[in-house]
Amino acid sequence: MRLTRKRLCSFLIALYCLFSLYAAYHVFFGRRRQAPAGSPRGLRKGAAPARERHGREQSTLESEEWNPWEGDEKNEQQHRFKTSLQILNKSTKGKTDLSVQIWGKAAIGLYLWEHIFEGLLDPSDVTAQWREGKSIVGRTQYSFITGPAVIPGYFSIDVNNVVLILNGREKAKIFYATQWLLYAQNLVQIQKLQHLAVVLLGNEHCNNEWISPFLKRNGGFVELLFITYDSPWINDVDVFQWPLGVATYRNFPVVEASWSMLHDQRPYLCNFLGTIYENSSRLALMNILKKDGNDKLCWVSPREQWQPQETNESLKNYQDALLQSDLTLCPVGVNTECYRIYEACSYGSIPVVEDVMTAGSCGNTSVHHSAPLQLLKSMGAPFIFIKNWKELPAVLEKEKTIILQEKIERRKMLLQWYQHFKTELKMKFTNILESSFLMNSKS
Repeated sequence: MRLTRKRLCSFLIALYCLFSLYAAYHVFFGRRRQAPAGSPRGLRKGAAPARERHGREQSTLESEEWNPWEGDEKNEQQHRFKTSLQILNKSTKGKTDLSVQIWGKAAIGLYLWEHIFEGLLDPSDVTAQWREGKSIVGRTQYSFITGPAVIPGYFSIDVNNVVLILNGREKAKIFYATQWLLYAQNLVQIQKLQHLAVVLLGNEHCNNEWISPFLKRNGGFVELLFITYDSPWINDVDVFQWPLGVATYRNFPVVEASWSMLHDQRPYLCNFLGTIYENSSRLALMNILKKDGNDKLCWVSPREQWQPQETNESLKNYQDALLQSDLTLCPVGVNTECYRIYEACSYGSIPVVEDVMTAGSCGNTSVHHSAPLQLLKSMGAPFIFIKNWKELPAVLEKEKTIILQEKIERRKMLLQWYQHFKTELKMKFTNILESSFLMNSKS
């Protein structure tokens, strides 16, 4: 009897030890067997509804679980670093040195906030009268407001530092932008505002003289100017180049990459959906495509008249063309830089860019001479640059010889570069504001 009890006790002790070891294994090693929570740009199962609630749109196969670099130890470490950074940002909330409010009074403001800053807006409804969001970058806490209800004198101002986003492309827009600047000038004079920077959608010919008197270097109050296109004013001291970005005024979305976007064989060599102007290089492009029969291998849909707004159907067709083409043809319009360049990057379609200066006052900056797209080039854009569309047949012939695996690697490189481009802009923008606003406050 004693022997039986002894064996039973020994058995129970052994069983307890095995259970303890099993539990310890799951506690210390079980988490490592789980898949990473997400990649820097990957999709997570269950994340899609949350994105949609905030107005984000995913690419065609939005329900797929995908991490384009899954299993790559280096990118897993990058994800852990990003997670740690998010935790650090939360822990340092309230310890920022600078508070900046961004007044988005041009569609380019949505590219800054949603695409570059990866910020969310509440409400997500793009037709809402008032939308706002918050984000922390570096030592700066940002708040963003936009919408028709953001009117001079009709909202409270509780910060000393403002970034005003304006449209100065044409006369009607300039009049509206000037009213905002006069309002801001009054706030500075009565000491409700201490520092002001402007992000300006500039004129496509770089004729922006109307804003010159408002610049601090000319006796005005605008300390910093971030301006689109290759303005001759750009000096990287108080005037900086800003990207045109995607056509948010046409509701072009924030695109989340999918597994199929990266890996699928795309049925078209190239695409061009756009307006054909008389006596333009776009007309020459169409003739070259038809001459060699490449228009049958590319998604080509020309139109004779520019349309400021997209229908749901035309937007979907355009996005499908980007998603299903290896290359996106980017002929010059009024300016060399166009929305199509950034929209192609969003879908991993390599931009083929007509690299020529257009008429007007652009180029010839103090840093660069007669060279367009300096911001993109200075950041190593992995595009195909051509001087004449007569070079296109050779580009397309080479494209026909590239195997799928090489195209996948090229798409990876483009998507990674574009994400890096936006992240670098966010950090550079913040560093410039911190250096100028904080330094001027101390002085």
